[in-house]
Amino acid sequence: MAIINDARTLGDVVRAQATNMGDRKAFTFEGRATTYAQFDANTNRVANALIADGLTPGVRIAYLGKNSDHYFELLFGAAKAGVVMTPVNWRLAGPEVAFIIDNSDTSLVFVGPEFTETIRMIASDIPQVRSFIAMEGGISGWPTYEDWRDARPDADPRVPVRWEDVTLQLYTSGTTGRPKGAMLTHGNLLGLRSGDDDLMPDWNRWGHNEVSLVAMPVAHIGGSGWGVVGVINAALNVVAREFDPAAVLDFIDRDRVSKIFMVPAAMQIVVRHPRARDIDWSCMKYLLYGASPIPLDLLKECMEVFGCGFVQMYGMTETTGTIVALPPEDHVAEGSPRMRAAGKALPGVEVAIIDEAGAPVAPHVVGEIATRSVANMAGYWKQPDATAKTIDPDGWLRSGDAGYMDEDGYVFIHDRVKDMIISGGENVYPAEVENAVYGHPAVAEVAVIGVPDEKWGESVKAMVVLKPGAAATPADIIKWARERIAAYKSPKSVDFIDALPRNASGKILRRELREPYWAGYERRVS
Repeated sequence: MAIINDARTLGDVVRAQATNMGDRKAFTFEGRATTYAQFDANTNRVANALIADGLTPGVRIAYLGKNSDHYFELLFGAAKAGVVMTPVNWRLAGPEVAFIIDNSDTSLVFVGPEFTETIRMIASDIPQVRSFIAMEGGISGWPTYEDWRDARPDADPRVPVRWEDVTLQLYTSGTTGRPKGAMLTHGNLLGLRSGDDDLMPDWNRWGHNEVSLVAMPVAHIGGSGWGVVGVINAALNVVAREFDPAAVLDFIDRDRVSKIFMVPAAMQIVVRHPRARDIDWSCMKYLLYGASPIPLDLLKECMEVFGCGFVQMYGMTETTGTIVALPPEDHVAEGSPRMRAAGKALPGVEVAIIDEAGAPVAPHVVGEIATRSVANMAGYWKQPDATAKTIDPDGWLRSGDAGYMDEDGYVFIHDRVKDMIISGGENVYPAEVENAVYGHPAVAEVAVIGVPDEKWGESVKAMVVLKPGAAATPADIIKWARERIAAYKSPKSVDFIDALPRNASGKILRRELREPYWAGYERRVS
């Protein structure tokens, strides 16, 4: 309903919503509610406070904290001042936090109450930071966020800001090497999410009085991006401090949430919660999910319990989130081949499957997914070489994901290119093996990796988490898989573990799983 057709910046969006929907609640967080008019005024105060602190357009600020409505005030307020927000993943270790703050040249850091000790421990490693702001107060020597904000006027500073200016810098997960800061512009965030409502698919049209739950961490596009989408559409954004399945169920029941984005790992936790089948899900219109592949059996279970429209979303930080979506009409209870697809390109997005030389491949041939759209990032902060390797001169971004496209334009994801296993000269994609193993009645979760093998170069190993009280042997799992996929793809060995290592966005940290098996090897593939 409230698509902002002429917004060129995030600040324009807030100004328009304050004018059009000023009395409507914009955010609620732990008993605190803010209308769009109040949100506009508060973001003006944030912008004026940043300017008073000497921050000029293009300068970075950092946020180390869990989700909060005040984070979104900072994000949009910084946007009005031309300042770039850099949220830091709070699950990172101290040295990793220090690297991001140092790498982004941040001089002003906003700190949640849970992370003051982390900051104290790394203070000597980030000497360029001249001021810390306590998001919830109580820190001796640090100003509180609300005092810092409210010391400034609520008049709009009207700093000149452009569509192509960077406004959000998100660091990639860092599963390999140092994390890279993906620079996202106002145009990246708005380009595919505002404009002609007639071009929007039905599931992406927001009606009156929509309630959106922001439960994914704001240091990821699934958190910050989802909150921005809610503001673009004048939704009530219910912010969860962190993902907790019981709290998610409470939000849905109490706040009558109509839209939510979750990663598959979170979906599994929610659907397996003892209360999941007692909740009234009738308020839910759409559940949008993505960020990692989902086993078909888990998807069917969620569809049965939640009973709403399901939309699979494929994208990445570098594409400012979703570029491909599988709509509700392709989710059918009895299952279909398309339910294994990521979906089709959104309006305004080009997708191609290319080989190593960059040439397009035929339908059903696996290659690397490449994309071109207004949502492609501006580049990696301070890394022109990495940017050039990712985005070619014609604007095509290499995703690093392996997949294929069918004749109808549906994109199917196999896995990350770097996770491919080569066994006896045959390519094996872990996601395909995981989907085969997952349906075993004793299996709760599974991750597949390649391990050294003297005969085959690499062999397929499944790391399996069993359901509580369930039992299975490696032979059981291997037999189950061999009944569903080719023998050369099936696991040759199975290890049972208590839990899979994941990052904050729910992606499996395969590097941690591989490390013990490849220790001492100069090369990590054979």
